[in-house]
Amino acid sequence: MSAPTHDVIGVGAAIVDIIARIDDGILVDQDLSKGAMTLVDEAGSDAIYGALGETTERSGGSGANTLAALGALGRKVAFIGKRRDDKFGEIFAHDIRATGAAFDSPAATTGEATARCLVMVTPDAERTMATYLGVSGDLGPDDIDAGTVSGGGILYLEGYLWDKPAAKDAFHRAMDIAHEAGRKVALSLSDPFCVDRHRDSFRDIVANKIDVLFANEAELLSLYETDDLQQALDAVAKDVEIAAVTRGADGAVVVSGAERIEVPAEAVAALVDTTGAGDLFAAGFLNGMATGQPLATCGAMGCAAANVVIQVLGARCSDALKAKFAIEGWA
Repeated sequence: MSAPTHDVIGVGAAIVDIIARIDDGILVDQDLSKGAMTLVDEAGSDAIYGALGETTERSGGSGANTLAALGALGRKVAFIGKRRDDKFGEIFAHDIRATGAAFDSPAATTGEATARCLVMVTPDAERTMATYLGVSGDLGPDDIDAGTVSGGGILYLEGYLWDKPAAKDAFHRAMDIAHEAGRKVALSLSDPFCVDRHRDSFRDIVANKIDVLFANEAELLSLYETDDLQQALDAVAKDVEIAAVTRGADGAVVVSGAERIEVPAEAVAALVDTTGAGDLFAAGFLNGMATGQPLATCGAMGCAAANVVIQVLGARCSDALKAKFAIEGWA
């Protein structure tokens, strides 16, 4: 097996985040489930956008946020995602490359517009998302570059893209390429509603193609259809080599075989916005894996990264993240 050319290769949705502070009444008016991600079409996205006030636009997408944070921490990373040759496509490409991540996916010249995610932050700092997948959901097997995937030490996939058949085929191709090259494959379950929609197929790939699983407690309980966390942890331990399960203010638990590592959450000085907490946890954890750290340190890095991002607006916090890791002696 040849040495990897990149630490992590990410495959996910190329999305531009449109972030707005709102009151809960807008969620009620737009029939949105607070704290969840709802898929909408372009018309639905436009309607919700019209109800918002001042917004901030920046490159986003769950997997891309993770890769951007890894790039900021000095890891060599690359991202694969589908965008259009439009304004938002250029915003996405510029922002992710600015983090140090390689992004060589060509812009599509036909099809739907570049994806966008309306990220609505209520006064309690909870984030609710309305996502128009646009052309990002049309990612297919032909968009997966075998050389790029096989060159990554870890392949990281986001569950949000699992809604369209072509994207599933792309993920299977990427997973097969990575394993044939002797690499690890990691998956984020992304959202409880995503797990509810795709439980059977998620269970299949988790048991057969995933080495490292990222999930929050609600997602893991949904995956194994139980209300008992210990039962779910025992089940996932049989399916994957490593599972990292976040529990909000209760920190995280890392599972590997019979081992259970409890990782405490850090105190939060000022909770601003929970957007990107899971994405940054995955970044911190993968940073630890890529640098050969023990699992307890990987978990601590994940919780520290999540702690940083929930104290800023949005999911990109490169300077604060680098400063935090330097203070901890992880730089």
